[in-house]
Amino acid sequence: MSTLPKIVRQSTAITEPLRHLDGLRPLDVAEWLRDLGSVALLEDGHRSPRTGWTFLAADPIAIAQLTDPVLDPFRRARALLARMGQQPARDVDLPPWTGGLAGYLSYDLGRCFERLPDSATDDQSLPLLSLGLYDWVLAWDHRKARAWLSCRAVDGDIERMHDRRESVLARLAAASSKPVAAASPVRGDIPMQFSSNFGRDAFLTAVEHVKAEIARGEVYQVNLARRLEAAFHGDPWPLYRRISTAEPVPCGAYLELDRTTGQPRRALLSASPERFLALSANGLVATDPIKGTRPRGAMPSDDRAQRRELLTSLKDRAENVMIVDVLRNDLGRVCVPGSVRVPRLCRLERTRSVQHLVSRVVGQLRPGHDPFDLLAATFPGGSVTGAPKIRAMETINAIEPVRRGPYTGSAVWIGADGAAGSSILIRTFVADGTRLTLHVGGGMTWRSDPAAEWEETRVKARGPLDAIGASEAGPEDV
Repeated sequence: MSTLPKIVRQSTAITEPLRHLDGLRPLDVAEWLRDLGSVALLEDGHRSPRTGWTFLAADPIAIAQLTDPVLDPFRRARALLARMGQQPARDVDLPPWTGGLAGYLSYDLGRCFERLPDSATDDQSLPLLSLGLYDWVLAWDHRKARAWLSCRAVDGDIERMHDRRESVLARLAAASSKPVAAASPVRGDIPMQFSSNFGRDAFLTAVEHVKAEIARGEVYQVNLARRLEAAFHGDPWPLYRRISTAEPVPCGAYLELDRTTGQPRRALLSASPERFLALSANGLVATDPIKGTRPRGAMPSDDRAQRRELLTSLKDRAENVMIVDVLRNDLGRVCVPGSVRVPRLCRLERTRSVQHLVSRVVGQLRPGHDPFDLLAATFPGGSVTGAPKIRAMETINAIEPVRRGPYTGSAVWIGADGAAGSSILIRTFVADGTRLTLHVGGGMTWRSDPAAEWEETRVKARGPLDAIGASEAGPEDV
């Protein structure tokens, strides 16, 4: 007979099961806590949201933000995390994240680590980095259908830790005694049609430009993206509920950004299928790049045909292998020599709307290095830049008319024990207070057919847009 979990008490931390939340969806519990502000809802499902973890936190003690490139972009974040002190080894049954930092890193944070040109327009004015210090976290273990509350002392303040715990428990008790509320209504006009900052002809020309650079030997592969946008002044949370319900993914995220009182909420709404980095407390690193995409077929025969085409595509396999090499090189900068390896190459994985080729690269972080060193060595992820990485990023900056912002950056959590989890921010809407934007892109190689690449971006956009009842304007409308 299995024993029920007990409260784990340490001098500066408490982790306890919350059995009355076991049967409730994290989305519904988040509904109760939204008014606390700076909500962070993160899926860490490895390859399936049904077997991983969901984390929910709000009301951070402090927030580290960065608006301009600096030599040490993680200085403030490191200082915040240090306020929690050292965390002892975690019991394997307890949540992997029991408090610490959570938030996002913008793709443009890469300019802190590499010298890059600065020609693309920044028209969203979002921080390059925003990480909150969360001293309490709700966690759902989906494999065991179990919920937990973890609280940690900041600055050694035990009394504040207990006060914060009691406040969260009281709020949860009051809310859970009532029937689960219906999802909050959508406030503000729902955008029905999104326009592209690249028209079809302009995008095809951009692909040809990349192929010309490849022909000159400047680059082997470039990840090229375009942005879809629509006016939006409403509350993004109900849209996230639609997105996450329509297509559960292993790396979903809802990250609410700071806002001025009376101004529209700003948030990232991510339905990403791609993990960036996973780091255990003992230094094991894993990354799972995705390259190669086909739509799901309407009929089983169509689905099988799309699968066969993807698995036999020389272009998609070469694209995936090149990115694996980029990531092996990146991990080699901070991992123990000889520990970096590729246990899985080009495996087929599927969501409801698309199917991908997914590989895995692993390594052992060198002693004396922490999650921030790992991020600095690998950011942004090679699957969203190209190869060689720096030259590909230069080409992206020269071709794409606006900065990517959070797109192809990362949603991340970092614990006081040195463990961390993160995703690549693809299939991600950004509600910036005036618009809702969605980037879509793909890897361009010498074998790329410009028209097929355009169509692939439309396929990638279709799932997120369908989820909120929207569509992309046709080429004739752009």
